[in-house]
Amino acid sequence: MAPSPAAPARSLRRQLLVGILVPIGLFVVMDTFSLYRQALGAVNIAYDRTLLASAKAIGELLEVDGEGPQAQIHAKIPYSALEPFEADNRSRMAYRVSDAKGQWIDGAQDLPTWTGTLPNQGPYAALVDFYDDQFRGDPVRVAVLLQPVASGRGRAMATVQVAETLELRHTLARQILLDTLQRQALLISVITLAVLIVVHRVTQPVRRLSLRLSQRNEDDLTPIAAPDLPLEIRPLSDATNQVMLRLQHLLDHQKRFVRDAAHQLRTPLAVLKVQVQSALRGDISAQDALAEIQVTVDRATVLANQMLSLAKVEQLRQQQDLSSMDFADAVRAVALDVSPLMADKDLDFELIAQPCPVLAHDWMLRELVRNVLHNAIRHTPPQGQLTIHIRPEQGMAQLLIRDSGPGITEDLRLRLFQPFASGHAGSGSGLGLTIAREIVVALGGTITLHNRLQGQAITGLDACVRLPLTPDT
Repeated sequence: MAPSPAAPARSLRRQLLVGILVPIGLFVVMDTFSLYRQALGAVNIAYDRTLLASAKAIGELLEVDGEGPQAQIHAKIPYSALEPFEADNRSRMAYRVSDAKGQWIDGAQDLPTWTGTLPNQGPYAALVDFYDDQFRGDPVRVAVLLQPVASGRGRAMATVQVAETLELRHTLARQILLDTLQRQALLISVITLAVLIVVHRVTQPVRRLSLRLSQRNEDDLTPIAAPDLPLEIRPLSDATNQVMLRLQHLLDHQKRFVRDAAHQLRTPLAVLKVQVQSALRGDISAQDALAEIQVTVDRATVLANQMLSLAKVEQLRQQQDLSSMDFADAVRAVALDVSPLMADKDLDFELIAQPCPVLAHDWMLRELVRNVLHNAIRHTPPQGQLTIHIRPEQGMAQLLIRDSGPGITEDLRLRLFQPFASGHAGSGSGLGLTIAREIVVALGGTITLHNRLQGQAITGLDACVRLPLTPDT
């Protein structure tokens, strides 16, 4: 199955700009619509007030004769009465006066009669209503005033309608819209410029850091020093520094491994070459030469295996592939594997094991026990005593291996965990305890060596390994 293509890289600057400007743009659009509606409403209220004033002026010019059904309303209204209320020649006004029954009295007879009802509440303290209609093919705004007419000769109720065409209102609304759009466009431009400047300044430390990293040498894994990075990006730089430290540690380990391997394998190979040449010249018998060669090959094999084990410990440390397992099971399995060595020296062996679950890798536990136990068997004299005791103690799994060997000096105890540091010349490669220490450190534990004293005499060596128990233990 072919791998899915990687997602294209997205620009941080573009994401910031889109994430900031798109919501602001949407808000500005909604705000523009809201402002336009509010301004248009204010314009309508202002012009409706003019229409109401026109209707009131006309109502004041009405006269009445009689009362009730016999009342006759008279109107003598010159057209000039509307001139004070006409804003300019872009709008036209017309009026109609009717009685309570809707009968035409004066004005434009073809202005549609009002058939609506008065609103319960309105912006004006009068018997007035406003509505939109058509007059002579043009849309108009109409104000209707129910005007009481009273005189010495009678009383009646008149209906005064004043209509105005909408050209001026539409012109003013367009102007308001254009002004609003211009202001909002200016606002968006200012916000965009500010965002561009801020984003550029905020991302500048990241660009400088990228430039410095691209100019580094291939083997330069020193931590990143970028104190000017924003706080939100500091975790990324800290995590990068941790990765680089681990890579540096791994690189140093590989260099040290190659250096040590080259140094340590050179000697057995040189010895092997001399032995082969000596055998070819006939300096010793073939049987003796093969025996010497076998000893040299065995030592080189042990050395190579231990160096590979040391490299594997570092590999497992990087993988962190740990699971819960019983330390006591690993001790019993290794003790069974090396039992022929203990039988060969006729050792008095005792194993006391209690369950001790720890987070570890099976190979690491077995290799740890094998190296420490081999070291104890090697230095225990024939028919000596060897005891292994593993038990939980104070949240730790404690492995105590007690031999009856000669012990170690204080100077040797301080350097015995160093690579190729052996207690006795020719007794080993000097890597066993180094491997054990590396495994213990990788698992978060400790390992110590102490002489066991009886009075002033050394009766043996105690190797103590302590590993953390699993949290649910």
